[in-house]
Amino acid sequence: MTGAPPNGPQEVGDKHNNTVMCDVHGEPASVLHVDYQEVEWTASEESKLVRKLDCVVMPLLAAGFFVLQLDRGNIGNAVTDFFFEDVGVTQFEFNVGNQLMYLGVTLFEIPSNLVLYRVGPAAWIGCQIFAWGMVATFQAFIKGQGPGAYMATRFLLGACESGYIPAGLFTISRFYTTSETSKRFGWFFFGNMLANACGGLIAYGILHMRGIAGLSGWQWMFIIEGLLTVIVAALFLMLFPRSSQRPTSLLGISLFNERDARILTARVLRDDHTKLQAKQHVSRDEFKSAMTNWRSLGHILVAICCLSSQTSLFTYAPSIVASYNYGRLQSNALVSVGYWILILTTLSWGYIADKWGRRGPMVLLGVTIGWILVVANRSIIDTGSNSSKYAVLVLIIGTSFNWHPVNGSWMSLNARSAGERSVSMALFVMSANCAGIVASQIFQAEDSPQYRTAWTVVLSLSTVGLVACCLTNLQYWVLNRRNRKNGVETFIYKT
Repeated sequence: MTGAPPNGPQEVGDKHNNTVMCDVHGEPASVLHVDYQEVEWTASEESKLVRKLDCVVMPLLAAGFFVLQLDRGNIGNAVTDFFFEDVGVTQFEFNVGNQLMYLGVTLFEIPSNLVLYRVGPAAWIGCQIFAWGMVATFQAFIKGQGPGAYMATRFLLGACESGYIPAGLFTISRFYTTSETSKRFGWFFFGNMLANACGGLIAYGILHMRGIAGLSGWQWMFIIEGLLTVIVAALFLMLFPRSSQRPTSLLGISLFNERDARILTARVLRDDHTKLQAKQHVSRDEFKSAMTNWRSLGHILVAICCLSSQTSLFTYAPSIVASYNYGRLQSNALVSVGYWILILTTLSWGYIADKWGRRGPMVLLGVTIGWILVVANRSIIDTGSNSSKYAVLVLIIGTSFNWHPVNGSWMSLNARSAGERSVSMALFVMSANCAGIVASQIFQAEDSPQYRTAWTVVLSLSTVGLVACCLTNLQYWVLNRRNRKNGVETFIYKT
């Protein structure tokens, strides 16, 4: 949740008269005065405006997440097309390359989000998408170059992608009210899940192009999907609105009029006055508050443990399914079934969390279901049939992170200011990428094809995550009970 980006209108708020003056830097004539307590609108007018937001803001953000995950995750599909042999890497070196990608994301996550806060989402996010799209395209030409070139491109891909996810969450929180965010976080992650669901099917088709123009199938996959990313970047730069106060794109294209802008601003500020933001940067106090907020530790630990345990499957799922006596390329399509289930469960989790107004219990339910399925999978490694192992694997993928967007919304809503919320979201996504670093080395060549050790590690991490989730729910319950008992009603934590 943030104020207007500095390249768009700046908000200067007065908590006493509730007036926001939005001034465009370098353009003194463009000033929007919004008394957010005085602006009135009808329910149908607001509903229509929210639908318009859903048709402009959410598709572009979700499309960016779609191509991000496509470019990040297609490496798992490449493995089924002789990627190791073509490039000249071992499975261990392949794992290290994936770790470097997540390291690149993690190292630049907070700096990227601070730049976003200063220049705004329309310019920064659009340029990010273009940058990683170019890297994703040109990684097609590392064939025969060995581990050095492979690891360098993976790190560079991660560095260019860094900040996109917290930037998306950050931007959604600025356009939508508290009761609308969990569902929209879910729709944002829809892009990620759709890429996973379609990635195997797309790969199944493209990998058959091996030999055309002398290129491998995985090379064609990187080229085609990378160029798709560049197209999405162009659309984002042309159409994405700069802010709720100035809902025009960098090219001046807008589907919102001045009254829309007033309502968009007033409804968000009336819902949460902490979104008033007069600064062009995150203050030192806000940065310190976010970095030392012990209440965030539970959210972060849940993300690291549960995501590392279950998303470790994403890279190796096609190979694991192939070991169940399914075809090498067919396994890519079979894995996609789990991701289609994941789309339904994730959207459902976000909808229920917003409708119920409770996020902690929904996170706990999702984590618990995932833990039960991991236990079941570990139990049938040696005794189950190939069909039963495939079915459980699909269900694990189908519930692997349906709770994750709700966890992000939960953490965001308990931040005390716009700047703190910005850094908190960067920390949250950093934790998810730290999970990727851990997950990249869980599945080792000497442990295949049963991966007994790997599945034991997955179960252990899931158990720690489940305990952390229980404690996180408990901490907010205890804090709210204490605050109410002491008559401190100024900040009741969202549960």
